[in-house]
Amino acid sequence: MSTEKLLIAVVDDEENVRRALERLFRSAGMCVEMFPSGAEFLEALKTREHDCVVLDLHMPLVNGFEVQTRMAEAGVAVPVIVITGHDTEESRDRALGAGAFAYLRKPVDDEILLDAIHAAVAQHKN
Repeated sequence: MSTEKLLIAVVDDEENVRRALERLFRSAGMCVEMFPSGAEFLEALKTREHDCVVLDLHMPLVNGFEVQTRMAEAGVAVPVIVITGHDTEESRDRALGAGAFAYLRKPVDDEILLDAIHAAVAQHKN
């Protein structure tokens, strides 16, 4: 699958995580847009759509759960890959129950994350 046209949104309040994921996605030939908060990402949804969202759950103000809820309310059907450093069974069940394609723990394995993005985008396009 060609990834040169994929636009990936990274929504994470940790700058070092955003930078690492930006490098990974660019090296894989993807375009990437970075958002340090859920609110900034939700605002961007008004003007553009991404092929996939890599979403942290635990962020101040608008957390990843709220982002998922607002995306659903707005009818935005973009695949979501959740990444979190605070893994609990409740968080996993809640994120997947809200429609996340995958739930991954930080630090995220690069290949597993890229595979999840490819699978999410492929399923979404079918």
